[in-house]
Amino acid sequence: MPVRAVIVAAAVAFVISLFGTPVAIRVFTALKAGQPIRSLGLASNEGKTGTPAMGGVVFIVATLFAYVAGHFALTTLPERQIAQEKPTMTALILLGLFVFCGVIGFVDDFLKVRQRNSDGLSAKGKLLGQAIVGGGFGIAALYTASTNGQTVASEHISLIRDISWLNVGKVGSVIVFVFVITAMSNGVNLTDGLDGLATGASTLVLGAYALIGYWQYRHWCADETYARANDYCYQVRDPLEIAMIAAAAAGACLGFLWWNTSPARIFMGDVGSLGLGALIGGLAVATRTTLLSILIGGLFFIITVTWVIQIVSFRTTGRRVFRMVPLHHHFELAGWSEVNIVVRFWTVAGICVAVGLGLFYSDFLAAVG
Repeated sequence: MPVRAVIVAAAVAFVISLFGTPVAIRVFTALKAGQPIRSLGLASNEGKTGTPAMGGVVFIVATLFAYVAGHFALTTLPERQIAQEKPTMTALILLGLFVFCGVIGFVDDFLKVRQRNSDGLSAKGKLLGQAIVGGGFGIAALYTASTNGQTVASEHISLIRDISWLNVGKVGSVIVFVFVITAMSNGVNLTDGLDGLATGASTLVLGAYALIGYWQYRHWCADETYARANDYCYQVRDPLEIAMIAAAAAGACLGFLWWNTSPARIFMGDVGSLGLGALIGGLAVATRTTLLSILIGGLFFIITVTWVIQIVSFRTTGRRVFRMVPLHHHFELAGWSEVNIVVRFWTVAGICVAVGLGLFYSDFLAAVG
């Protein structure tokens, strides 16, 4: 069964990340690539200065190798079961998005280490880089069609599938894609403030997209046998590829979490958070679940919205709605321990993922009767 490829991708990524991360810890420690910590008077910051950053490099590399391993697993199947044996444009575009947004984060992390402060790239510099990468993703996703004319992305805004009456055109779609990718990328970045918080939440969200991708593959319009026998199918391109990439990234994050949980031996850094967020945004676009991703990635959405509320409130009224943002620091100042915050926020992330998957499946049940 092709599900073997998805399982192999997740397992290989987990193993590479689990055993590759301690190697990265030693290398980054030897290079003195420690994370500069801004003094905010928070208990969670105590003793963390100098902890190796840039750990995201490990799970990006693990995801790439695991994706290749997943394809190798396909070649071991009987010929009649082999599906999408060669890497497709969908995979190349999604992995390219992951890598290039990771590069933006790597530059930011490198500048922080080199300058020995927590400034790094300017906010405008990050946004410009994300917009360029997101725009490139959007153009490639809309203009690179398969032999049957299917593109990676659609010109329609999507919830659980494309909304037929909400066609925003190619230019509008690229703008939407840039916004989704940038927002999700920065949402994960804002969440990455406590040991294991962003890593655990990302694992849950990526796991959800692995399930969505594989479900779409099993009910795919390009599967002529299935499509002829059923009235409902998913108009997406290369869903098995999507499932493999999401599963590989989830496995890589889970392996990294072993070393990133409290007390963290290594941080993912912006190379990890910006890359992961962009990948999640890309998965949402490719699976036609753009609006649903707000719920599936609900924790990232909540943390981003509360951050915006704080900024707008302070600039317009001079008052703060929260003790400190991002939101996890508000609860730190309220007396919650770091571990309590992380576990409770993981719980929120899990609930959001469960509800999102429930809505996705309920749409299928409603369609098939």
